[in-house]
Amino acid sequence: MYLATTDAVAKSSKKTKKTKKSEKTEKSEARRGRVAGPVLALGAVSLVTDISSEMVTAVLPLYFVLQLGLTPLQFGFLDGLYNGVTALVRLAGGYAADRGGRHKLVAGGGYALSTLSRLGLLLAGGATAGIGAALAADRVGKGVRTAPRDALISLSGPPDTLGRAFGVHRAMDTTGALLGPLAAFALLWATADAYDAVFVVSFCFGLLGVLLLVLFVPGRRELSPPKPRDPAARRPGAPALLRVPAFRRVLLAASLLGAATIGDAFLYLLLQRRLDFAVSWFPLLPLGAAAVYLLLAVPAGRLADRVGRRAPFLAGHVALLCGYVLLLAPTDGWPLLVGVLLLLGVFYAATDGVLMALATPVVPRERRARGMAVLQTGQALARLLAAAGFGAAWTLWGIGTALTCAVIALTVALAGAAALLPRTERTP
Repeated sequence: MYLATTDAVAKSSKKTKKTKKSEKTEKSEARRGRVAGPVLALGAVSLVTDISSEMVTAVLPLYFVLQLGLTPLQFGFLDGLYNGVTALVRLAGGYAADRGGRHKLVAGGGYALSTLSRLGLLLAGGATAGIGAALAADRVGKGVRTAPRDALISLSGPPDTLGRAFGVHRAMDTTGALLGPLAAFALLWATADAYDAVFVVSFCFGLLGVLLLVLFVPGRRELSPPKPRDPAARRPGAPALLRVPAFRRVLLAASLLGAATIGDAFLYLLLQRRLDFAVSWFPLLPLGAAAVYLLLAVPAGRLADRVGRRAPFLAGHVALLCGYVLLLAPTDGWPLLVGVLLLLGVFYAATDGVLMALATPVVPRERRARGMAVLQTGQALARLLAAAGFGAAWTLWGIGTALTCAVIALTVALAGAAALLPRTERTP
């Protein structure tokens, strides 16, 4: 009996030592800049899913405006609605994910719905209603999965490495956005414009993303130890979150800046009209900005972890403002093209993942997905208004006046956001 007790004590001591060693290893890895395994797995899921989605959506602006002949006002409404429809389901996705810690399950449902939408495109043929339903399903899937996915990232590592974690994820996500249009172009070239082949390959990539999520991404409960239930966490998500002053200030700042951010598609259309290049090159424009984003996402995240997330977030919007000014300037040719795409890539690298890292410390863990959803919804709805407003200004007053209004609006929004954003970050 004594020997058994001794063995049990020895085993317990060994387990304790192993636990301490693993904790030390995790801390040292965090100091060395390594990213948690779940973040890399989620990055791989986003990479292949973005290949799938970007194969289909790369030419939508060109199709709507240059082939269907929609006015800038009509396109502005459709572009904002196409991106804003995800906002309406993000809140539901965030709320469902937080109930019982089902972040992985809800995110998986969103990825699966987007994947099935590729089959919808294949079966729709040329029917407008069928294509519209398939695209709507894709956007709904994206809206459902985004907040739970970002919540999983925020729960996968130490708070002081969130900028790096989101930067690595966004870099992998952007790699997929780069490869998607290239894959579609290669398929169309190899199959003599057989769009069905694009839809089938897109579905296969989407299915691979779902499998990666199921096999390699742990659930929320496995990522963090259970904590005592906070009575406040039982309250409805959005109203309770809006009573948190720090979160409310971040939400207002992001929404204010979103309301002064015109859609990327408008910038690409402006470049095409200013430079008058062949429309066949139009689908390649997003690749330039995506390449810059890919190169700078991780360095921007690391910088945000060192100096705080507020400054890089505001600096990214300053870069976007410079892009607007460059389009107003008499600059032409390659300097204009390279300059605008470079500044747009800097904008996304310094704001996309950094905003999530900025908001994470002011959102309780029990409402992390809901907080992400509320923030993303506010930003998306604000950008819907910006897209429609810019399209109306372009239609009524012309390109020059519309861009001037955008410059003024973003300048005012930057001043307001600088006053609103908290200067210190804390973890609840």
